[in-house]
Amino acid sequence: MQETLLSLVTGVIVGLLFAVVRLPIPAPPALPGIMGIIGIFLGYKIYEWILPFFQGGGS
Repeated sequence: MQETLLSLVTGVIVGLLFAVVRLPIPAPPALPGIMGIIGIFLGYKIYEWILPFFQGGGS
């Protein structure tokens, strides 16, 4: 949970800094960007879940 909060605070600070210096935000549009991040996370978790089936964990 602490890692999640630190990530959120860091993101807010970076977003504020970009706004102050009037740079474009370094992220894709809101919903598509969030869905892309969720997709990457799910793909990684699916890989971790499926991998043991192909590594022959039996005796």
